[in-house]
Amino acid sequence: MKETKFLDASIWKFLLVGVGNTLLSMVLMFALEGLGYWPSTAIAYVAGAVMSFFLNRSFTFRSQETMGRSAVKFALNVAVCYLVAYGIAQPVMELLPQPVFVPAIWWERLTKLVGMGLYTVLNYFGQRFFAFQKQK
Repeated sequence: MKETKFLDASIWKFLLVGVGNTLLSMVLMFALEGLGYWPSTAIAYVAGAVMSFFLNRSFTFRSQETMGRSAVKFALNVAVCYLVAYGIAQPVMELLPQPVFVPAIWWERLTKLVGMGLYTVLNYFGQRFFAFQKQK
């Protein structure tokens, strides 16, 4: 029986795809921040997720599953990771005292960056072990 490493070379490909995905998401998120926390992050992540799906499916994880099945699993993974990561980031940042010299908009941006970090970690493992899991 083949043992699966917790981390493998796919992490580097995932991070490379993630750089492009993150840049796209950040630009959209900050451009749309007038819509509020949840709408701006949601729209940005939908756009980034579409890019991420195609690149991670073919380049990072080389999935052999059907397009439909992997798309459903990917969408479920992204939704769960998004809700968990941003659902944790916001209340955690609200527990911290906001320095008086940091404007509210920058505190919200920092909160979004914390959410991004959590999302990235959760999303890698969700894609690797669920959405694009290797067939046995």
